[in-house]
Amino acid sequence: MAIKFQFNKTSLNDLNKQLKIRVNALPTLKNKESALRLEVKRAKDRSDELAEKLKSALDSYDYLAGLWNEFEPGLIKVLDVELEIIKIAGIRTPSLKQVIYEVKPFNLFVKPLWYNDGINILKNLAQLGIESEIYLEKMRLLDHARKKTTQKVNLYEKVQIPGYQEAILKIKRFMEDEENLSKASQKIVKKRKQEEDSV
Repeated sequence: MAIKFQFNKTSLNDLNKQLKIRVNALPTLKNKESALRLEVKRAKDRSDELAEKLKSALDSYDYLAGLWNEFEPGLIKVLDVELEIIKIAGIRTPSLKQVIYEVKPFNLFVKPLWYNDGINILKNLAQLGIESEIYLEKMRLLDHARKKTTQKVNLYEKVQIPGYQEAILKIKRFMEDEENLSKASQKIVKKRKQEEDSV
């Protein structure tokens, strides 16, 4: 990235300000990046844990497979999933507040006794699946933010800070050269004047 500048004190001051902003922001960005990296790992681990719980719960109910044929389809459905937004390192992420189910009324005297247990089992399975998906989405959002933060850290660290430092150095050298030339020309003028005065 080529930094545009002029060879004067105003440009030098502007570049110094920009450099200071980036140098001061870099530690904060690095901390944000590491916090996001940690949160991505936590969200992934939690999603995997919930998916594993769902799988083991499904496996544990295999012995009831014959009974599910008697279960009335559409007896229970997810009506709504309420989410709340939680900020993690400045990133808005979803968090499960509650799952609202709609259970159609059924006659307890006609249906088998295990229907209530079946409804609770389905609620539990749906809760695990939904929560696992929410953690996957949280992981995706956090990972996207982490990648952007990593890009910004690299931009500051490897491109902009060295670029500003180089530009500042060029301006300082130019100004020193100009000052040296000015002093040299003043000496020459002074020497000529002295020679003219002595003649």
